[in-house]
Amino acid sequence: PRPPLPLPLTPHALSGAALHAVQQLQSEGEARNSVTSYRCALRYWAGWFALRYGAPIALPVPVAAVMQFIVDHAERTVQGRLVHELPSDIDDALVRAGIKGKRGPLALTTIVHRVAVLSHAHRARGHSQANPCTDPRVRQLLASLRRAYARRGALPHKKDALTRAPLMAALATCDASLRGTRDRALLLFAWSTGGRRRSEVAAADMAFLTPTPGGEYSYCLAHSKTNQAGQERPENHKPLVGEAASAMRDWLAASGIASGRIFRCIGPRGCLGESLSADAVGDIVHKHCALAGLSGDFTAHSLRSGFVTQARDMPLADVMALTGHRSAQSVLGYTRCGAKAAQAVARSVLSGSVSGGMR
Repeated sequence: PRPPLPLPLTPHALSGAALHAVQQLQSEGEARNSVTSYRCALRYWAGWFALRYGAPIALPVPVAAVMQFIVDHAERTVQGRLVHELPSDIDDALVRAGIKGKRGPLALTTIVHRVAVLSHAHRARGHSQANPCTDPRVRQLLASLRRAYARRGALPHKKDALTRAPLMAALATCDASLRGTRDRALLLFAWSTGGRRRSEVAAADMAFLTPTPGGEYSYCLAHSKTNQAGQERPENHKPLVGEAASAMRDWLAASGIASGRIFRCIGPRGCLGESLSADAVGDIVHKHCALAGLSGDFTAHSLRSGFVTQARDMPLADVMALTGHRSAQSVLGYTRCGAKAAQAVARSVLSGSVSGGMR
């Protein structure tokens, strides 16, 4: 006998299994770093709310509570000194609970991000109409906050750019060991293919690496921050040429990797492990910049800003095709020309000798 058919579903409500599947699909569709960041922000909201109000947080959050959160964590000038409203005992409790890294106010970018995460949580749970983060009073307070920070020069700190000269210095610290061979290939891959994000480097896979004539490669970036749906675009294909291609050949030959993730962890005895995490990619950049004695604050993102800065004399459309940016303003925002380059530009403009360049 045939097994009985499942009971019919109601079209006006999701079944428990369907709801679980929706949640899994949404989670899988989100970048891992984004999910971690959201969870961290919501955990902080829950901890702060419970300590501040003596009750568990519940959506929708009142507008007054969001405004209190902002003034608790944002600095303002009072009689020539900076103050914020978070009581010291609550501050200490948040740090002891491991919810807050250190005592004191939060960075402007962190405050804005945490309000954005709370807004996202309201939309995701069907509270769009009662979303306190879109209230005009909250929006006005955030706008005033940005202007106040800008006026006193408390702007977000941008990491130093790893342009060609410091990159070469960092590469010189990569020895001939398996780990050194991997690090050299990783740094050149990330930099030369348009300044790849650390998550993109960690997720780089042999399935998307194609040999081209002359011993070089083409890497298909099928999914990225600006192409979350994985649409096929000509600019998805990133050339891996010259020194970067040579470093990749050396790494693949030394490691024997033929499938799966390109960049792997290496054990104490030289055994390959799982794929590198995004954090590990950042650690590699920091390690070799430190070994090279480079002065500055270098992170994985320095590879991206460094590539864009190095390519500032190239046509803007060509640079965007490599980096994957959809906005010219974003590309220009990454450029770190430095004081000497800025002086050179100023002199060229004054002398009327400017020509070509990023356009």
